[in-house]
Amino acid sequence: MLKIYLAGPDVFLPQPLQRAEQMRQICQAHGLDAISPLDPLPGEQADVLASLDPYVIARRNEAHIRDSDAVLANLTPFRGPGADPGTVYEIGYARALGRTVFGYATVAADHATRVRALDGSTATADAAGLAIEDFGLFENLMITCGIEASGGFTITADTPDRWGDLSVFRRCVAAAATLLLGQPAIPAAAAG
Repeated sequence: MLKIYLAGPDVFLPQPLQRAEQMRQICQAHGLDAISPLDPLPGEQADVLASLDPYVIARRNEAHIRDSDAVLANLTPFRGPGADPGTVYEIGYARALGRTVFGYATVAADHATRVRALDGSTATADAAGLAIEDFGLFENLMITCGIEASGGFTITADTPDRWGDLSVFRRCVAAAATLLLGQPAIPAAAAG
């Protein structure tokens, strides 16, 4: 079974282990083995999982990405107009390793629209006078173009519950499985 790493700020949600399990089940229904940043590495002791050492966490996440065939990244804007910076790092790391990257978000507005909404800026610059990147892409061009150059794609849609709704995640998993596994997509009702 192909392994897909679940990058994103979902680890910051109130019930991250339950969220990881929900996402894992959706992936399994589509023939993919999901790896969460919260999963132990082979041979890792339980006390290491409880570590709050940022260096241990960072190296574990990188090891998970190296052990994955692809990455599925939650690009939902996090604490600002753009994706979580840790997730963006993981996308770049996966891209450098030659992994296919897929993105999804529960917000549909493009990057420039979200930046303008942040401070009521003009069409070409923010309130500080800095140019706004406006290519009509969902995220900064390096993120969006990197995902597409990896062979992946980004799926976005506005949902009423930005952090609770998994419908866009389900759509992305189904499409990623179709591309990665070369099989017909499983109907959403069967995906769980």
